[in-house]
Amino acid sequence: MSSLPGGDDDAMTSPTARLAGYRFAVKAIEQTSRRPTEFARSMLPHPLSYQELAHDPEYMLYNSRLTPSALVDVSDDEMYWKVRRDVILRHTGELPIEIVGPDAERLLNRVFARDVSKVRVGRCSYQFACYHDGGLVNDGVMLRLAEDRFWMAQSDGDLLNWYRAHAVNDDGSPMDVRIFDPGVWVSQVQGPRSLEVLEAVIDGPMPERFNYFDLAEVSIAGQPIVVTRSGFTNELGWEFYLTPDIDITAVGDHILAVGEPFGMIITASGVFRARRIEAGLLNAGSDFDGTTTPFAAGLGGFVDFDKGDFIGQAALLDADRSCRTWGLRTNGGVADLGDTLSVEGRPAGRVCSSGWSPFQQCGVAIVRMDDTTFGPGAAVDVVCADGEVRSGELCPLPMYDAERLIPRGKLVDIPEVR
Repeated sequence: MSSLPGGDDDAMTSPTARLAGYRFAVKAIEQTSRRPTEFARSMLPHPLSYQELAHDPEYMLYNSRLTPSALVDVSDDEMYWKVRRDVILRHTGELPIEIVGPDAERLLNRVFARDVSKVRVGRCSYQFACYHDGGLVNDGVMLRLAEDRFWMAQSDGDLLNWYRAHAVNDDGSPMDVRIFDPGVWVSQVQGPRSLEVLEAVIDGPMPERFNYFDLAEVSIAGQPIVVTRSGFTNELGWEFYLTPDIDITAVGDHILAVGEPFGMIITASGVFRARRIEAGLLNAGSDFDGTTTPFAAGLGGFVDFDKGDFIGQAALLDADRSCRTWGLRTNGGVADLGDTLSVEGRPAGRVCSSGWSPFQQCGVAIVRMDDTTFGPGAAVDVVCADGEVRSGELCPLPMYDAERLIPRGKLVDIPEVR
């Protein structure tokens, strides 16, 4: 007998259909018992999550860390306009892994497809790792803190064990390198006014050099902090890295208080959903996975075949170098996720990520096509989240600001609210 809605009449309904009307989230509940639980380690809250509690947040898991997926009093559209027009604060689930030692650079050059030796101390670099067959493992932003010390702030997934598995010399002896989770947490300040907030919160002058993908060590609320000119919104912005040995509360409260006069608000993942799709910033696990090569994902320009041997190199040398990943604009609706694309009634591809763009006033998506002959300008049909089939058109990524002048600080583009 069924205990779910519909009772006996739904006895043959598939599990997927039974769950279709539900969404799942993690909620913060006040403790009534002080008994510890070992399972809590798989749902670690950001140390500044207390700043979100007044907004009745819903959380999702990302790297076994909790990051807010929704706030009850701020809509996705409101968050979108805030990051496009003003400034926002978001506490992320990014996981920095530390790789340090004489062989650190050599290991990372073996694991990553880009040449790590070209990244100078004080710079960040977008990096990704591949399996031996050329499929993508994971990606993230690498920070070079010293000649022999790196943090790799990774997307959702496992890279730590991948590093460890390959930290061996050709003779089988271990490399001289340490690989570990340093307990660092990452938060973001993003939007046109973000650098004004940075200038106001740091204890001294602005860093002498702080260009796009630079990193700097500054003092905030008397605490040493690493900040980077990076983010996941394609807007002007910076991120700050919180180490376990500092007064994190002092730093977080100071940034939040100083940011309020600039209109800064706390946000959830909805702040970047449409914006990062418009920008073509890929989400590991949805926009690519282990079956997707960098070429198919539109990342072929980041593969450096001249740097020496790296994992996946042989397979990528023989791989199809056509791009299959494009943007999609859909009028009047938001594309449903999955194999929902068709051309002339035939299946044509997969919707990997989707959302509504308040700026473009249409549905936006990142899609992966089955046939490489379909590219920008191609018309497709797509099943939308409301069940309706609508027409859409493939487009390049990014959808605008193709040279990424906005996050570089070379273009001020503050749109009107629509």
